[in-house]
Amino acid sequence: MAKEAPFHGRHALVTGGTRGIGLAIARRLIAGGASVTILGRNAERAAETAREIGATGFAAADVTDRDALTEALRKTAAERGRISILVNNAGQAESAPFLKTSPERFERMFSVNLMSIVNACHAVLPDMVEAREGRIVNVASTAGLKGYRYVSAYVAAKHAVIGLTRSLALETAETGVTVNAVCPGFADTDLVRESVAKIREKTGREEADIIADMVRDNPQKRLIDPDEVADAVAWLAGNAARSVTGQAIAVAGGEVM
Repeated sequence: MAKEAPFHGRHALVTGGTRGIGLAIARRLIAGGASVTILGRNAERAAETAREIGATGFAAADVTDRDALTEALRKTAAERGRISILVNNAGQAESAPFLKTSPERFERMFSVNLMSIVNACHAVLPDMVEAREGRIVNVASTAGLKGYRYVSAYVAAKHAVIGLTRSLALETAETGVTVNAVCPGFADTDLVRESVAKIREKTGREEADIIADMVRDNPQKRLIDPDEVADAVAWLAGNAARSVTGQAIAVAGGEVM
């Protein structure tokens, strides 16, 4: 008898699921038998991605718009069933020295990296608690575990994500819901490659040298493969990790935090 797919019968929603790490996570959950909804800011792109990877469907919302995000999650659950796996992957980084980082930039970084998770959890957690089953996985960053120069607003927001993860895990510990975070180092995504291209354009440095500088704190001296992050998320979303909650798991080649 064939072994049942680990996520069969479960509905997962992945924010920021149209590219990079979010896309890898969506693919991994689909491969495990989950019914996956991809949420992205651009409806056309989200729909196209959903078709390409065999997702059940898509939702469109700017995660910084609380009302739009809440409505998208409500509508998704009504149409496709209760969301039992929520992967909060959407995020953004902006860089500047602290003295050139305005309060408005701090607000932007907290809005996209923290408040989007707060609002998504508010939307799906009541149904998870009622069902006494659910998995919330927040894609944070090694920036949530240590400091980095020139990204103080991003680092502060990601540290807040880790704090939220740990606190929410304690509040839900007896409900059958787990809340965890994965913290990737620099990953081999189009966003990182775009950043490398911008640095190269401004400085004239070689791509290999720029990447080497990015991964200098990674003992393996390489960019993280998004599929490695997806595997960590899939484990946390599965039954084997039902006793794992409130954790921040670094996927960073052994980088010291």
